[in-house]
Formats: sequence, C-alpha cells, structure tokens
Amino acid sequence: MKFSAVSRFALAGFLSSAFIVAAQSPFQFPTANRALYETGGDPKFLASTSPDRSWTTGSFGCVRTDGWQMHEGLDIRSLQHDRRGEPTDPVLATADGTVMYATGKAGLSNYGKYIVIRHLIDGIEIYSLYGHLSEIAPGITAGKAVHAGETIATMGRTGQSIAKDRAHVHYELNVFVNDNFSAWFRKNMPGERNDHGIWNGQNLDGLDPRDILLAEHDPAKPFNLATFIRSQTELCRVVVRATNFSYLKRYAPLVLKNPKAEKEGVAGYEIALNYNGVAFALMPRAASEIKGAGKISLLSVNETEQKAHPCRRLVIQKGSRWQLTEKGLREVEMLIY
Repeated sequence: MKFSAVSRFALAGFLSSAFIVAAQSPFQFPTANRALYETGGDPKFLASTSPDRSWTTGSFGCVRTDGWQMHEGLDIRSLQHDRRGEPTDPVLATADGTVMYATGKAGLSNYGKYIVIRHLIDGIEIYSLYGHLSEIAPGITAGKAVHAGETIATMGRTGQSIAKDRAHVHYELNVFVNDNFSAWFRKNMPGERNDHGIWNGQNLDGLDPRDILLAEHDPAKPFNLATFIRSQTELCRVVVRATNFSYLKRYAPLVLKNPKAEKEGVAGYEIALNYNGVAFALMPRAASEIKGAGKISLLSVNETEQKAHPCRRLVIQKGSRWQLTEKGLREVEMLIY
C-alpha cells in the first residue's frame, strides 16, 4: 500500500471539513526566546542534552539515543540569569486557556515542577505543558483562567540533572488521551505509582510545537489546528471494536463521516495514528466492515514512516507481517479504555 505525506484519512477530513476557517496561529512563544525565527537560530533556541550533543536533541521527535528515544516537546534555552547563573526567565502561557494542573513537587516527575493548561483552538482541545520550573507564579492553580503571554512561572532546572548553562523550559503541545486514564493505569500498571492522576505525561500525546510556532510566523500559510492535526503523516491504521471512549467526544472534529456506519450502526472505529501515537483521524465502521476482526487489529503500516521515526516502537515486522508491539497495543488500549 502506498502512502503520501497526507494520509487518506487526512484528505477525507479536508474534503468534509466545511467548518474549518483558516486563521493565523494563536500560539505564542512560552518565553522571550524567539531565536527560532532567526536564520540558523535553532542552536540559540533549543538546549541540547549535553555540550557534546547537537541542538537537535532538544527538539521534538526521535532525536535521542541514535533516533530510538522520543522527546515529546521542545527544550527552550534560558536568556536571563541571576548572579549565581540560575535561570530567571518568565515562563508565559502560550495561548488563552485554563490551568488544569500545577504541581510544585519537583521530585515526583521527570518534568520537575510543571503546569498543564487547556486551550480550545479551532474547535480542538490542546494542552500545553511547561516543565522544569523553579517556581510557579502565585495564583496559578487548577481552574485559573490565563491569557496568552501571561507569566505563569519562572524557568528552572527541576526534575532532572540539568546544568545551569543548559537550563530550559520543557514545552509541549498535546492531545489528551483518556478521561479514564487513572483507572486504566491501576489495571495495567499494578504496583506502580501515579502521582499526577490524569495529568500523568503518559496521558498526553505530543504534537511538534516547532511546526506550530513557525506557522504563526508565516502569514502566507494560514494556520488551523484541526487541519494541522488531520494532516499528520500516518504511521499505521488500526480497527477497534469499541464505540464509547472519551476521545470520540473530546475530539469530535477528528471523527470522519461514513454513511454505511450511520445507516447500519457503528460497531467500531478505524483509527489512523502518527508515529507518536496521536489518533488524528477516526472513521466509524459498521459490523459488516470489520467482520472477523478482534478487539484491536492492525490494518496497515506505512513502512517509510516507521523507518524514519521508529522510536515509539508501536509496530514491528516479523517476517513479511507487521503487528502491534506491546507498546502499540498499550497505546491503543489506553485510548479506548
């Protein structure tokens, strides 16, 4: 099966999306560092994992451990420091939204002290995350409404061993996977701690913030979040015999039309996933269309995309056949739980 950069599902989404109106990106940089806009400015914008590593290790994607470790955000360098060399940059809300979670318990996560904010952009919920903070601003607690550019914290080095000269804020833009994550975690991770409930990083699947921030700087290419998500490159496609999971309601704009399923009744969904596991297109299917399929079945794999971005290890080839790995099954099971 051949694939293009825009999957068949994404194309179907474009054709059925009369509600989409192009607009300039509403997202702002989460610090005063704007070096991403400069020609060759990436090394001044992104912090590498160590002095002998490329700035690319601070970017999004399969950028660590020779391409086999996923980094789900951007590590944005500090610009301001006190006399001890500690970062003092204000961390800013990337868009209007509502604080969903803020924790000052640095030792309970690799994020250190971190904040999650919910935004509603172009009919899509997206969640920004800001990690390694030294301090959270007064009043930044769950339920607080914030505005784009508002100071929410101070950059720091909490949660990991981060040298002063490589201090940064870890910045993510995510889809939220499942309202029932805590129950799923208790069932599937017995004995393991979940100190952050539904705001555990496993329940947030990242999109590339760099692409989104750069879109704001290019008025010739108007940005729409729904279109951006729908245009993700497909890693694989699965079919699930599940019809009542929270993602369907939260991301209704990503659910496509299928007259056959509307007529006969929905028995499951065909779901396109990108290489980070983001479900970016969901097609309802009638029972006659998925006859014989198990609860979760792998339909197809984009081998070119898997070779280019293998780090999440969602699928594996055994002989001439592809199958979901344990990680891949877990990702889909978490989505539909």
